[in-house]
Amino acid sequence: MERDERPPSGAGGGGGSVGFLEPPAALPPPPRNGFCQDELAELDPGTNGETDSLTLGQGHTPVSVPDDRAEQRTCLICGDRATGLHYGIISCEGCKGFFKRSICNKRVYRCSRDKNCVMSRKQRNRCQYCRLLKCLQMGMNRKAIREDGMPGGRNKSIGPVQISEEEIERIMSGQEFEEEANHWSNHGDSDHSSPGNRASESNQPSPGSTLSSSYSGHSPLLPPQARSLDPQSYSLIHQLMSAEDLEPLGTPMLIEDGYAVTQAELFALLCRLADELLFRQIAWIKKLPFFCELSIKDYTCLLSSTWQELILLSSLTVYSKQIFGELADVTAKYSPSDEELHRFSDEGMEVIERLIYLYHKFHQLKVSNEEYACMKAINFLNQDIRGLTSASQLEQLNKRYWYICQDFTEYKYTHQPNRFPDLMMCLPEIRYIAGKMVNVPLEQLPLLFKVVLHSCKTSAVKE
Repeated sequence: MERDERPPSGAGGGGGSVGFLEPPAALPPPPRNGFCQDELAELDPGTNGETDSLTLGQGHTPVSVPDDRAEQRTCLICGDRATGLHYGIISCEGCKGFFKRSICNKRVYRCSRDKNCVMSRKQRNRCQYCRLLKCLQMGMNRKAIREDGMPGGRNKSIGPVQISEEEIERIMSGQEFEEEANHWSNHGDSDHSSPGNRASESNQPSPGSTLSSSYSGHSPLLPPQARSLDPQSYSLIHQLMSAEDLEPLGTPMLIEDGYAVTQAELFALLCRLADELLFRQIAWIKKLPFFCELSIKDYTCLLSSTWQELILLSSLTVYSKQIFGELADVTAKYSPSDEELHRFSDEGMEVIERLIYLYHKFHQLKVSNEEYACMKAINFLNQDIRGLTSASQLEQLNKRYWYICQDFTEYKYTHQPNRFPDLMMCLPEIRYIAGKMVNVPLEQLPLLFKVVLHSCKTSAVKE
């Protein structure tokens, strides 16, 4: 679905108390698209000359990574040693080959457990269903696979490709393959469809299934080694940090004791916060180290399509103390009516559940300011947005900061080998939530924020 490309209007955060704020006409909605997830004795193939892998150093001011760094890079699917970017994400040769065979041969697998089997180097072959699911969730781009099945990708997109849960389910169930086959059949071109194995294949149960993260089963084969941060990574991260405004938000969120906040007043406060956060993003763009490399048209297009995601990311990280502290105190003084409670939508309930989950994920990770700056740049540099004039240049910039973020996390958090994949997994979730919020009626936003902030603040106190 097409994004809403209109950022909110109005002034930035100003003075005044909550009791005297006038509600604006409407709070602009978030974007309109979501993110915001076999052989019996398979032998992982070695390098076979495919050219769908991308290496560093192709963009302006490229980041060079020494060979020993490349050896330390791990596959986002199974944790094995990665060999490069395959079909859009960092992965090993084994997962690259598995994904290609699964898509080309239209494989439909079945999980004999709870569809949450652990993926690790040793256990990745035990459940093909969960392995393919992980490939899709992490963002492997099936459209980058050549239709003739030969080596070499069709497109060299960088970073994860976000697709909806519904689309993932269609692929896993085989429905997507059936629709493609019908398309070719209806157009008299059925001879070009790849031969498929339509039979579901049972798999051995994975003894390491877990209900938490699928990364929890990965253990490094060797203890982490001391390493240094690439000087160029340090320089570019420093430039990103210089572009950030990490000062506390200026929108007043203090009210007198005993004051009852109305729905209209809380709605007005949320709009003022959104305005201030948006204008901080506009100021941020002008300070970016690559500002002169892209056109104003592309910057406008990127901001129009990602501003809700950038605001959500910043609210959950660098401004979380104020959002989940001062704003939570304000929302606690708001009492929704019975009618508001009864009319609350299912879309709103899903957004609440996902926001609470994401809050706990970020709270657990304790995202540093440097990681936040990198994640923000990666999310902003989305070359898949419609209407861009320099998609290939954005791809190179995206790749640059993708590697920089990984370089930094592996340097600073040596004993957290899964930290970088965990951080990157949060970005599709942010895009998905931003896409879902467009379906939440505007009058329900005060109640939504009250529930989320109350739940997160309460759980944080208990911890």
